[in-house]
Amino acid sequence: MTQLLRIEGLRISFAHRTGSTDVVRGLDLEVNQGETVGLVGESGSGKSLSCRSIIRLMPPHATMSATRVEFEGRDVLGLSRTELRAHRSRNVGMIFQDPFSCFDPTKRVGEQVAETLRVNVGLDRDAARERALALLASVDIDRPEQRFRAYPHELSGGMRQRVMIAIAISAGPKLLIADEPTTALDVTTQAQILALIEQLRRESEMAVLLVSHDFGVIAQACDRVAVMYGGHVVEAGPVDEVCAQPRHPYTRALLESIPSVESAGRRVRRAGIPGQPPNPAELGPGCPFAERCAHVRASCREVDMSLIRVTEGHLTACPVVADSLGAVATGVRP
Repeated sequence: MTQLLRIEGLRISFAHRTGSTDVVRGLDLEVNQGETVGLVGESGSGKSLSCRSIIRLMPPHATMSATRVEFEGRDVLGLSRTELRAHRSRNVGMIFQDPFSCFDPTKRVGEQVAETLRVNVGLDRDAARERALALLASVDIDRPEQRFRAYPHELSGGMRQRVMIAIAISAGPKLLIADEPTTALDVTTQAQILALIEQLRRESEMAVLLVSHDFGVIAQACDRVAVMYGGHVVEAGPVDEVCAQPRHPYTRALLESIPSVESAGRRVRRAGIPGQPPNPAELGPGCPFAERCAHVRASCREVDMSLIRVTEGHLTACPVVADSLGAVATGVRP
């Protein structure tokens, strides 16, 4: 497969009065053309910030550095302001976690889709309107002419998410970043949104980077997965293999917390992860999961979190699990 996105050694920090705190700590990630890659982990693990690095959309007081952030072999960190605007509008589309906050509440949704087309694609007003109506229809919005004239508050959460997807794909991006696209939606609407993203991926052959805290969503929708914890990727590999044979204790704990079909309708208590996610400001060296891990050793507080290959394409940052499997080749990139 042809490589589309390559991130190596990504670090993101927030400045404060007493210094700075790293919230992403050397992330490596790869996305190939036409595939769906999942980024999964608890809130605060650094997933959304890592995605924003791809379009250099950092919050105030945040700084980022990396060995490389490349899109189709081009250095994203070296793009000029004009080049970055073109990169954001044409190469990468993004579905944000809260679509309502991304809309202007005083403008009709169709006008906002059309405005995106005028600015990013260069269409005139009439052509932008026709294309906007076609986009609304393409994301399965019924009666697109009526919805075109609606205000954001007049649409359901699922409908607003579909409009956000229409805006994200309006310029035909090569990569679609979907940041928690099913948050706050009911189960039926979640399934519809995931099916829509998959349909659009197949039709346009674009790649998708799907961010979620829900391993069930990732398992359903992705080809490969990277598991994040405490600013690190702790495991990465083909989603079927990672789900069947997790090689990091955190991944295993996430999977064990997913309700099963067999437990539906019965009072089955799922396993939880003891403790709380780490405060980035309090993290020291070693594995960030050590305080919550049932398999912790003294050496875990000194590991450098390099990824170790356990099988072809399947990597873990846990030397305890890797040693038990006889794995070698530390420092391999995902």
